[in-house]
Amino acid sequence: MPIIDNAIYREGVRVQTPHTLDETYELTAAEGAMAWIGLYRPTDAELASVADEFELHHLAVEDARKGHQRAKLERYGHTLFVALRPARYLDAEEEVEFGELHVFVGDDFVITIRHSEAPDLANVRARLEGNPELLALGPEAVLYAVLDEVVDEYLPVVAGLENDIDEIEDQLFGEDDDERLARRIYDLSREVIDFQRAVHPLAEMLEALLKGGDRYGVDVELQRSLRDVLDHVRRIVDRADSYRALLDNALQVQSTLVTRAMTRTSVEQNEQMKKITSWAAILFAPSLVGAVYGMNFRNMPELDWPLGYPFALALMLGLGVGLYAIFKWRRWL
Repeated sequence: MPIIDNAIYREGVRVQTPHTLDETYELTAAEGAMAWIGLYRPTDAELASVADEFELHHLAVEDARKGHQRAKLERYGHTLFVALRPARYLDAEEEVEFGELHVFVGDDFVITIRHSEAPDLANVRARLEGNPELLALGPEAVLYAVLDEVVDEYLPVVAGLENDIDEIEDQLFGEDDDERLARRIYDLSREVIDFQRAVHPLAEMLEALLKGGDRYGVDVELQRSLRDVLDHVRRIVDRADSYRALLDNALQVQSTLVTRAMTRTSVEQNEQMKKITSWAAILFAPSLVGAVYGMNFRNMPELDWPLGYPFALALMLGLGVGLYAIFKWRRWL
């Protein structure tokens, strides 16, 4: 169902739980409170409805409709539009799954639009409802809690990537298939790059929120909480950057090891060819002499010579021994 949760809050307490968007609009105006509408892959009609009611900018609505946005923060008048790229690590597949979350924040409303399973905004809502003082700070408090949840869910991703990199480092000097290992390094590098694209913009987004905090009357304690999230983001960014460097080095090392292995194999094959060639030459020389004397022509040198047979044997032996000595001296044998 596209509408996941829909509530009206006054002073940090849920006072109404409307069943339809139209009811939410009426109660928001009548109560003078804050509306928090949680949508999951809404239809065009539902998105158009909230856009008309809260006067959302058409460019932001178009981004929310199409999805596949990079993480960004944009302000349209008194409305903030935030696009986030949540992520979660799948242990069974040993890979990172990326999602998409859009948040509209106005003076008296928050609209969250999920295009993926993560993050679980039910936990965010429950956390805020359990802390009325924080929720009473308004829509900015909801945005802070959403950002904090997204960043917290990055931590298992960081741990999973680190474990994968450790396994790759162990496999580098093992006996794993070179092609399979290179493929794994490449796939993991691609995941780290996608993770960097999700995390890097968050630092600038949070800095922009903090710069506009005083101007838009954001509570001081809430600004401090945002700074804490910013510190976490910077640490995650540093880790992601270090993972990228480690994987680049791992790919270079793996390439070097493969090249050395190929070179070593080529050298070994060359040495074997030298030995085969040497023994072939040693056997060929006496065979040639024997073949000449075995032609049975009538007129042949030394055919009637009494020492012809011993001479032929001595010649064959001498050629073999001489060639053996030469190849041994040249270290071919």
